[in-house]
Parts: sequence; structure tokens; C-alpha cells
Amino acid sequence: MAAVMAVQPLAPRPSPHIIAAWPPPKPIIAGKESRPTHKQTEQSNSAARARRERPCDGCRRRKSKCVLQEARRCVLCEFHKQDCTFVENAQPRKRKLDDGSKSDTPSKKSPTTTTSSTASSSPRQQYTTPLASQLPAASLQTHIPSTVDESLSLQRHRHCKYLGPTTGLDASLIGLGCFNEKNETASQVGDLRQVTSSEYFSTHADADVPIPDDEARALAEIDATVGPHGPGLIDIYFRNVHPSYPILQKKVFLDRHRRGDRQFNPPLLAAMYLLALDWWSHEPKLAQHRKPDTARLEYIAITSLTIAMQRPKISAVQAGLLLLQRSKSSTWTLTVQLVALGQDIGLHLDCSDWSIPLWERRLRKRLAWALYMQDKWSALMHGRPSHINVADWAVSSPTTEDFQEDVSPAKEDSPDPEIAKGRTLFLQMIALTSIMAEVCATFYSQSAKAEYARAGRFATQLVLNRAKPVQIKLKDWFAKLPPECKMDAFTPKQLSSTGYLHLGYFATEISIHRRIVQSLDPVTADPYMLYICRSAAKTRLISAMDFVNRLRPEHLDAFWYFASTSNFALIGTFGALLMATSPAREEVEFYRWRLHEFKWTLSVSAKKANWISGALEMLEANLEMLKGLPEKGAAVPMKQAPPAQAPSRPRLEELHGSEGEDDDDDEDAMEMQDGYDLDTVSEEMDVDADGWSTELAV
Repeated sequence: MAAVMAVQPLAPRPSPHIIAAWPPPKPIIAGKESRPTHKQTEQSNSAARARRERPCDGCRRRKSKCVLQEARRCVLCEFHKQDCTFVENAQPRKRKLDDGSKSDTPSKKSPTTTTSSTASSSPRQQYTTPLASQLPAASLQTHIPSTVDESLSLQRHRHCKYLGPTTGLDASLIGLGCFNEKNETASQVGDLRQVTSSEYFSTHADADVPIPDDEARALAEIDATVGPHGPGLIDIYFRNVHPSYPILQKKVFLDRHRRGDRQFNPPLLAAMYLLALDWWSHEPKLAQHRKPDTARLEYIAITSLTIAMQRPKISAVQAGLLLLQRSKSSTWTLTVQLVALGQDIGLHLDCSDWSIPLWERRLRKRLAWALYMQDKWSALMHGRPSHINVADWAVSSPTTEDFQEDVSPAKEDSPDPEIAKGRTLFLQMIALTSIMAEVCATFYSQSAKAEYARAGRFATQLVLNRAKPVQIKLKDWFAKLPPECKMDAFTPKQLSSTGYLHLGYFATEISIHRRIVQSLDPVTADPYMLYICRSAAKTRLISAMDFVNRLRPEHLDAFWYFASTSNFALIGTFGALLMATSPAREEVEFYRWRLHEFKWTLSVSAKKANWISGALEMLEANLEMLKGLPEKGAAVPMKQAPPAQAPSRPRLEELHGSEGEDDDDDEDAMEMQDGYDLDTVSEEMDVDADGWSTELAV
């Protein structure tokens, strides 16, 4: 009898080792080469390069990267309108020793090896003379360790794509490969990088993607547009935008920028300049000069982003999100593209235990939630279905540690108060966005709309029943806001970005009551329920309008989230809806007066913040349509009297505070919210809609 041999199962490959967090950049003496990329290593194996592969004479003198085109003329020579020749011999280079002494022996390194001096490696340096002249000579001769090149999704010459569980490559088969110290193994479809025992990415050289590589030209055009004001605009960006929207690694960016490294992602740099230009007139040193052409910058940013998205990287997602913060540039199409791009590099996954640097894990988490908010608020703004599914979202909620720039917590024990406030606003906006997304799914999804249609005359009861849980969450979120997030928590003559958070709160509340009002049928609805629902909606509208009235210059001049224009417009739209559905002439006139007052407030605010003009245009469009509203009759007394306790509740006119009051408008809004509670009404109304719960929740 043949012996039976037991086959041992394949042992799973151990989890990849965690890549240690990278220390701060340390200066390295000029002349020492950084680790070459894979493509450069292959080139260095040859004894000499062909003429087409060597840099042209002009790029060799400038010590710039030579990017040849099909016409055998490099990009920089074509830009400078000069001949592109290959006749000069290479100049010998002298190496600087560690002790400061000089060596007369020329370097014997292969001419294909890339030098590590950031002052000579960038194709942009000749366009940044004003900045370079301000930097000390020592800083231009030092080398910055390629921290980004050790990352997963921020490498300069490589990009990655996430390999999902249903692709043609199975994780169990990939694990059989031979992995190097970077957890990478070669394959027919590119190098495969392991980040956990079951998660992999395919990495590819940027040069493998057949697209026009005009990055050097785009950077040159950006510099030509901005001129010598680039450093000043970068300072403005990190002072006014970054605290409330921390999707960049500030320390890494500034270290590279101040040391003369100019190999930044073109659309990202252009987007940063565009946002910073909003505060151009606030800077005395800049206001005296002519403002750069924003339309030209925006064109460069959008066109270069289209190319950058072909090579998925974190920098492309950052650039797209910053461009979308400009109200006029916020498009649904670009939002959807960014969601797809983020999924391409795995931003929807939990990276907390990946074998990538700690700073990159923190950055990915912040960026993922910024993308989540972009998708959800864009869906509300454009009336589209969200493209981020909760079932496929595995990113854990960020904590304060995820905002630390330094690996060592001791270095950020006490951040600047404004920076700490901005981080808190960002975290609170994430929590509010989750509630708002639930509102959209509960009331405005196609399945929800179909259920309300099937409910018929009981649709309002169904809407109210489903509104109560989400409204409790919203009320609880508001009640637990940290003190620094209150509207009155600002220093005079110092910008405060709390406005966009509270405006988002009012937009979420209005979205709930908008659906309730839409479900009301004056013919079949109970008169008292109709009165209560409309009174509650009226209260929310007044509190939102009063919030706009109380905005100060410190709020209007600060950073506002991209959805703010739409949220301002939503207040006017809600007022127009209440006016159009008003049952009596007196109520119509009330809303007509409030809407014209709101229009005046927006027109005054738009002079301080011109982006509000978009909300003003939407309000004017609604007012134009209201001209066709038929004449209403006089108010008819209610047939059913309110319960005994109703008269003791404050009237709307009493709740509406004057513009000159200094009381906290947030607490006023909460008082208004508690002014009309329908739980008592549901106890008195015995209505059953074939199983639909009749508990009212406003």
C-alpha cells in the first residue's frame, strides 16, 4: 500500500515590519548622493549614456533635469527659446569633505547619478531668483532626506494603486513573493508593496504612464504668474487656511520650501496660492502690488490636476480638495473624480497598522475625512447621491494626536491656541457631517422618497417619526460643542472660522424641516399638526437669519468651508418655501418682509466676503419665482384648540431677539429649538397609518 504523505499548508507570511517614523531632516554635506530610484539604478549600470539620454548643455549648466521631447529639444530650452545642443563636455565637480576642507579630486561617480543638492536638482530654480536670494548660502547647499520618497502615496517619481480583494491578484498569492526591506516584491504588473498581512498596493514609475509630462512648464508658469510673492502667499495660506483645514503636512512642506526645494505638485502649489489670494488686500506688503491673475492660476491648476490624476498620489487629492474650497470651482464632477482617486490610493481604508511612516498614517486619516466631508456636503449642495458608502468606509475617527506634525508628542504639548481651535473645528465638522449625511439618507434618498410616497396621507407622520432620532443627535452635538467653538469665542480684530461650522448646523436643521414642510398637505393634514410643524419651521428660519445678522468682520474675513455659499442660499430657499406654502395672507407678508431683510443682509455681507454673492443670486432667483404666487386669503381660525399648556410657551415674536443684542445666539437657537415640542401633541392625536408610528418629533 502506498504511503500517504500529508501536505503541510503554506505558512502565512509574517506581517510586514513597521517602517519607523522618519526623523527631522538633517543636513548632509553636498556631494553625497541620495539613494537613486529604480530607474536611475538601471541607468547607472551602463558604462555611458547615449547622447539622447544625457542632459543637454543648457540643463547641464543650470544643473536642471533635462526632459527631452520627441523633437529632440528639451522642455526648458524650448521655454527659453534657445538651441538644445549636446556638444559640451561635463564639468568636473569638487567634493566638499565633512571637516570643511576641499578636495581637488574630481568626482568619479557616474554622470547618471543624481546629485542631492536641492539647489541644483530642481527644474524651477531659475524661476525663483527672488526667493533664492533671500536664503542663506548654506541652506542651498544642504540635502533634504527624501522623506516623501519613503512614503506610500507621496513619492516624487512613483505612484501606487490599491489592490482590492476582488481583483485578479489574490492576497494569498502575493504573499508568496520575495519581499525586500521596503516590503516590496516585483511582478509582471509592477512592484507590489505590502502594508499589512492582507493589504497590497501596486507601485509604478511615473514615467510608465504615457501622458504629457509638462510639470516643469506648469511650475514655471505658476512662478511667472505669482512673481516674487510666492513665499508671502504660502505664509498666508498656513496662517488662515491650514488651521481649519489641515490636509497638508505643514512641517514637511515648509522645510522643503525654505531650503529651496521647488519640486512641488503644480496643481497643489497653484491651489494654495489661489486660496491665499483671498487675503491679498489684508497684507500691507502685498496690497501695494498688483494682484496676480487668479483666472490664469486657476486654469493652470485645473489643467495640471487633470494630468496629475493619471498618477494617483496624495498630492493630487490635496490639490483637488483645495481647488474645491473655492466656491466658483466647486463642481460635482471634480468631487466624484477625487473620491475615485482617493479610493485608488486606499484612503477609504484603516491605515492605523500599516507599514508606512507614522506621519503618513496621520496625514492619510485627516485627508480621508476631508474627502468624506467633501463628498457628503457636495451631495447636499448639488442634490446628488453620495459616492462614499458607509459599508465600505473603514477609516477610524481622527483624534488630536492625528494632527501632530512631529513624531515626538513632547514637541507639541501646547500648540498655538488658534491652531488648537482650528483642529477642534475640523473634528466637530466631521461629527456634524456624519449627522447631515444621515439626514440626506433618511429624507432625500430615492428609497426614502418612495416610502414617503407609499405612505400617502400618513407621510407627515412617517417623516416626523424618522426625524426624531436624527434631531436628537443634532441637538446633542450642539449642546456638547466646546467653548472655543462658540460664535462669541473670538478675539476682536482676529479672524475666527467658527462661522462655517454653525452655518453647517443651521443647514442640517433646515434640511430636516424642509422635508417636513414638503410632506404637509393642507387639505388632509390635521390643522393643529399643520400649525405646530409650520411654527417650528418658522422658528428655525428666524434663528438662522438672526445668525447671519450677527456675523462680524472677524467671521466674514476668515476661512469659510466650500459649502457655505450653498448653506447661505439654503436659508433663503427655506424661507421662500414657507412663503409659497403659507395658508394665509398675513403669513405670506411676514415671510416676504423677512426675505427682503435677508437679501439686504447678504448684499451687505457680500461687500466684505464676495463669495456670498452666489447665495444672493440664488435668493434673487427664488424671489423672482415668488412673483407668480397667487393671492392668499385671510387667516382662518383653527378648529382644534391647542392644548392647555400651549399658551404658556413663548411666542415667535418674543423668541426673535433684536440685532443689537449681545446674547449668545447659539443659546438663543437652542431655546427656539425647544420652544415647540411635538411629543405632547402625539400623545393627544390618535392616528395610526397601517403600522406607521405617529410619534411626532420636531
